[in-house]
Amino acid sequence: MYKKPLALLIATALSTMAVTAAPAASAEPLDAATLDTIKSQFGRLMELANNHDFKALHEMFWQSPSTLLVAKSAIPSEGNWAGFWGNEAIDQKLHDIGSSGPVVLEPDYSKLKIVSLTRDVAESYVPMNITVSYAGQDGTARPFLMIINWLRVGKDWKVASEIILPVPPTPAAKG
Repeated sequence: MYKKPLALLIATALSTMAVTAAPAASAEPLDAATLDTIKSQFGRLMELANNHDFKALHEMFWQSPSTLLVAKSAIPSEGNWAGFWGNEAIDQKLHDIGSSGPVVLEPDYSKLKIVSLTRDVAESYVPMNITVSYAGQDGTARPFLMIINWLRVGKDWKVASEIILPVPPTPAAKG
């Protein structure tokens, strides 16, 4: 006679405990000041790239064989776009691109988004126009997306991966 109400009472108590024991929505791992620091680092990266300051660009990257740059390839066997791993390969790729002619990166800072993934990792995303004459590109400004994974190394934030993706043209409307 008391089995159903007792079972209901136990089930209610257990479900209430589960709800109260559930973790609260987690706060962002990084505070606003740290995100602003990364935003400043992004601006510095753009300035150095536009000035073709290869030595300073080298210092912006995490010094690791796991560091990645995804960019246009000039070598057909690599495909049209490729990943370049490690600092030596990245330094060479940035030098090749920057030495090919004018290179201008124009990020849309109003759309720059930086999110914290952990206390030591953040990601930035920004659409931009890039003017470049490297590997068959004609020097016309074209739309790209730049996605960067930032890694805290000591007190500094370094580029762990930089992925530059061309934005394909909008398909023609069928009519």
